[in-house]
Amino acid sequence: MVAHSKNHLWLQQVQEPALEPDLPICDPHHHLWDGVTARVQPRYLMDEISDDVYGGHNIVATVFIECGAMFRQHGPVACRPVGETEFVNGIAAMSASGNYGKTKIAAGIVGTVDLKLGDISGAVLDAHIAAGGGRFRGIRLAASTDDSAEVINHRTNPPKGLLLRDDFRDGFKHLGPRQMSFEAWCYHHQIPEVTDLARAFPETTIVLDHFGGPLGIGPYAQRKNEVFEEWKGYIDELATCSNVVAKLGGLNMDVNGFGWEHRDTPPGSAELMQATRHYFEHTIERFGVDRCMFESNFPVDKMSCSFTVLWNSFKLLTKDFSEAEKAALYHDTAMRVYRL
Repeated sequence: MVAHSKNHLWLQQVQEPALEPDLPICDPHHHLWDGVTARVQPRYLMDEISDDVYGGHNIVATVFIECGAMFRQHGPVACRPVGETEFVNGIAAMSASGNYGKTKIAAGIVGTVDLKLGDISGAVLDAHIAAGGGRFRGIRLAASTDDSAEVINHRTNPPKGLLLRDDFRDGFKHLGPRQMSFEAWCYHHQIPEVTDLARAFPETTIVLDHFGGPLGIGPYAQRKNEVFEEWKGYIDELATCSNVVAKLGGLNMDVNGFGWEHRDTPPGSAELMQATRHYFEHTIERFGVDRCMFESNFPVDKMSCSFTVLWNSFKLLTKDFSEAEKAALYHDTAMRVYRL
């Protein structure tokens, strides 16, 4: 039985058939959790994600990204996040049975490790790999923090300059030899730190989440054009790092400041795309389709739109793209990066 989101009736006001329903998609960014009352969808397990991915688009595989779910209650603190990998690998095994449809849910798993622990990180990574059943692909340790009290920092309350710290990098160095990638989740003014990290570890794949988090609330609410121009400069520099790939999505959170969640009716795909397309177009231009991949960021972005509407908005953007370009953006880049 599906546990609907808190805004289910609101989302139901906008119904759209899926565009290009046969186009294969690998969704490289979603979460799974239970009992997260602070989110618009407190439960997001097999039934809930299936309700979204089978809404008309051809989602062939997905990648789970860490969200602090189901950590172990006991044992060494450093290894408690391995519980999340164990939990997700169970759902992935359920999906792989074929009993829940053709989509391979969590075909790739990205967990978390406190890289500030330095060399201990290597042993924790190995524990994740062992628990992942051949699906574990990398980690995310968020850096997103801002000086303004009006901007919510990541749940882990990361220190300023996390990606530049020596202790963090002592842990980070264990990723490359294990072919593990790193998800960079930051706010836009922190993108230069990602660039510095990428240049220091050119052999490690770094994935920029959610366009690098352009802020649109608090002190940034009246500076959206300035933020975009600042962001463009940071993205241009980051794109020179060949080991960095970009996720296209995650702009429908409250921190981005579009305010869809406060409206009487949710946006349709055309309105959604028109409001955000400048971020998509610039990133694709700078990184190229072989280093870009569309993402849902569900159920977080569900606060603003439905899964079907979100992917329709991407498809409106790419309606004049070649078949090869679409294949890269929707499927091939993600499948390659996460080795699916």
